Amino acid sequence: MSIGIKIKKGLDLHLAGAVSDIMNITPCPTPTVAVIPDDFEGFIPKMEVKEGDKVLAGQAVMRHKLQEAIKLVSPAAGTVKAIVRGERRKILRVVIEVENGGSVSHDVKSALASPTETRMLLMQSGLWAMMRQRPYDIVPDANADIRDVFVCGFDSAPLAYTPAETSNDTRKTLEAGVRLLSSLTRGKVYVSRRQGQKLPDLAGAEMVDITGPHPAGNAGTMIAAISPVNKGETVLCLDITTLARIGALALTGEVPMETIVAITGSEVSSPHLVRTTIGAEMGALLKGEIKADGWNHRIISGNVLTGYKDSIDGYLRYPYRQISVIPEGDDVAEFMGWASLSPKKMSTSPSFPGYFSGKKLFRPDARLLGGRRAMIMSGEYDKVMPMDILPEYLIKAILGRDIDRMEQLGIYEVAPEDFALAEYADTSKLELQKIVREGLDYLRKELE
Repeated sequence: MSIGIKIKKGLDLHLAGAVSDIMNITPCPTPTVAVIPDDFEGFIPKMEVKEGDKVLAGQAVMRHKLQEAIKLVSPAAGTVKAIVRGERRKILRVVIEVENGGSVSHDVKSALASPTETRMLLMQSGLWAMMRQRPYDIVPDANADIRDVFVCGFDSAPLAYTPAETSNDTRKTLEAGVRLLSSLTRGKVYVSRRQGQKLPDLAGAEMVDITGPHPAGNAGTMIAAISPVNKGETVLCLDITTLARIGALALTGEVPMETIVAITGSEVSSPHLVRTTIGAEMGALLKGEIKADGWNHRIISGNVLTGYKDSIDGYLRYPYRQISVIPEGDDVAEFMGWASLSPKKMSTSPSFPGYFSGKKLFRPDARLLGGRRAMIMSGEYDKVMPMDILPEYLIKAILGRDIDRMEQLGIYEVAPEDFALAEYADTSKLELQKIVREGLDYLRKELE
């Protein structure tokens, strides 16, 4: 029996550039891959390899400075081409030139003998770093007492791709991942799915059927509806792709490093799916795919709400499942600017014609469309956030660094992605995701 959740608050952005044929997946090899430690919040990197070293797929290239059992691993076999550093020798990325070679094989039988050994297996394989804990939305603490595990079975973000069907082999792999995660928690493993998604019931998991607009696919939405996180509690969050990798590790002793990436956006000539290696070159994935229309383009590793602004010379960022390309907008001369009443302008306000366009597909650009201003307490965050919190007051408490107030208003159960839609709809143009990230980091520093 599954749990049913209906989301009423939220917003689906109807953008041009979605993948129409999800059954056609094109192979896309990459000459180099990169491991970027900034993708893993809370991870303090310390190198385990040097330039010129040969590595196997799944071999550790970095370890957590404070919890050395937690590793970041190479997505492919090859040679460490470059260790790129920034200010104060901060490690920005480790670039690996892909070559033919083997992969690391783990002794699964002995590792699954106890929960302690299972944790160590996940840490050594790099999969522990691909999960997140709440509170703080960081790489899980190695010694965390895990209350529950929440698996996002679909992605509701703009232009995101979710597999339509689940084969028998995939089901067995997912169930193996559920069994492994069940040994780590004193609670349950929850797996979400939505209407029309052919994801069967998984043995050992509590299935959660969610309907409604984005952010229906976010972990925070599921957690808030089932069992919010209180002070002193820790839950694990991951997506279904990571669950499949965990299951494959449990069954074979190796971690599959392939990923399916959706190449999307209004500036992509033919949106489609590609099969590549995690951390792949953006140039290899986008070669010949961006329209030659004379406009400047913004390349986003991820979706338009939470992704990273990148370049053609960059690398696919965690969680390695989508690239979006939209107009930059810095070369647009529009009459009346942000106040234009053009029906082509997407808006959440009935003051603009685009609000009444139904499911018409829009081609928004990356402009701010308005100036930054003082916070307006208008209740507009509540319209797109299904969580039972007071988001505007929480943001004010974070800005004021009022820890007691932050705790009272639900800081422990939120992540930056939960405020992505509110940031989009915000007339004050505040960088809400950045504010929440800084608030979580401040809280962790003060309390730990």
